Amino acid sequence: MTLRVAVIGAKGRIGSEAVKAVEAAGDMELVAALGRGSELTELTEARVDVAVELTHPDSVMANLDYCLTNGIHVVTGTTGWTEARLETVRGLLAKAPGLGLLIAPNFSIGAILGMKFAQTAARYFESVEVIELHHDNKADAPSGTATRTAQLIAAARAEAGRPPQQDPTTHGLPGARGADVDGVPVHAVRLRGLLAHQQVMFGDTGETLTLRHDSTHHSSFMPGILLGARKIADHPGLTFGLEHFLDL
Repeated sequence: MTLRVAVIGAKGRIGSEAVKAVEAAGDMELVAALGRGSELTELTEARVDVAVELTHPDSVMANLDYCLTNGIHVVTGTTGWTEARLETVRGLLAKAPGLGLLIAPNFSIGAILGMKFAQTAARYFESVEVIELHHDNKADAPSGTATRTAQLIAAARAEAGRPPQQDPTTHGLPGARGADVDGVPVHAVRLRGLLAHQQVMFGDTGETLTLRHDSTHHSSFMPGILLGARKIADHPGLTFGLEHFLDL
């Protein structure tokens, strides 16, 4: 069976790559490619099975509302998620039994493995900090990947019985120590010439461990996007993180 796929945000840097990836996939048919100014009714007119949503935090909620209300599975890489927004989409999904929504902070397989490795290492080190580096047009900070990484690290530390990290800073400028995500400092760099990069630095007595991942081209996200589109119908409800579709 050929999967009927739409890309929302098809003119963007990742969206345009997603269009090419779907068109090249033998088990998929690109039936709609929506850009700024397109009408969401194109999705229902094209009888879309799965929408790949790659837009902006200001647009994502309306797009998800339309798709889930009209029986369309969604795979989204848009970031800017808060607990209030997650509750809203849970409410939409409760009215649409059988539909699936994947929210993926990162579609890169390497980035997902990096998060998994960081989660494992977090049990063994006294201190940890996350540094994420992105292009200068990124709307959110810290990135969804860095936030998710810090949350996984914090949960692993708590499970291992590690105490909260101590910050000895008594004098400094606001923000110098980064954002506090569940007790893990997260630093965001925005610089022209970068795409998407993250390093997690662990420290303990006499040693450090640094895990780094670099996406140097938007094509790095395509295998994960296609995997999400193929798997989402088998995972009704909300799935947060592509790692749930991988055998990790």
